[in-house]
Amino acid sequence: MADSTARTAQQVRADIDAEREHLVGAVDRLRTELGKAIDLTGKLKANLPVIAGGAASAGFVLAGGVGATMRYFARRGRDGHEKARVGRFALLDRD
Repeated sequence: MADSTARTAQQVRADIDAEREHLVGAVDRLRTELGKAIDLTGKLKANLPVIAGGAASAGFVLAGGVGATMRYFARRGRDGHEKARVGRFALLDRD
């Protein structure tokens, strides 16, 4: 007696062919999407030196601005009379 879940070889081959066609379509869609992603990445890579240069410049300006501001406020609190100086070092007399 044949089981109702039993399939013939021809049915199995037909299922395999259908799955193969489905897989081919999926691979084609994947290649298309991957091609689009690579195109975007290629455009980004072309502009990467400009982007990196701009970021470095902005960082340098911001760090310099913060450093200059902090130096300005730090020096305002250093009032005193200079007793001696050696190079950039000074001995101050604070009353």
